[in-house]
Amino acid sequence: MVVLYHLKGYLNKDIAKMVELCQHTVGIYVNKYKENGLNGLALRHSPGAPRMLTSEQESRLVEVITTHTPDEVGFPNRKNWYVDIIRQWVHDNFGVHYSYTGMIDVLHRLNLSYTRPTYTLAKADPQKQEEFKQEFELLKKPT
Repeated sequence: MVVLYHLKGYLNKDIAKMVELCQHTVGIYVNKYKENGLNGLALRHSPGAPRMLTSEQESRLVEVITTHTPDEVGFPNRKNWYVDIIRQWVHDNFGVHYSYTGMIDVLHRLNLSYTRPTYTLAKADPQKQEEFKQEFELLKKPT
């Protein structure tokens, strides 16, 4: 409609009011039409920002997350991956800093999801549990 009104001789400020767009936007549309015709107005998909990790680095990240626990790759006392640990691992190994939401986007793109772990002790051996409790009591500091 913008181009049609322009070709009919309307001013950009009048076109902007008629189609409820900013006058600046109308000017952009008109200029694109003048430069490239109707092809200049074709909607294109924006590729977004370039990826910060290479394909090889992304493959390595997937391999590490799916085959190792955090304590096996340098995060003592951690058994479950979570976003902040993954961000730290990526920074330590690749020198790339991601925001929290940026890392979530990377994980989503790599078809990785995260959930809270659920533990069931349905098959736990009661005798071993009792032995552990007694051993644990000995390790506690006396009060």
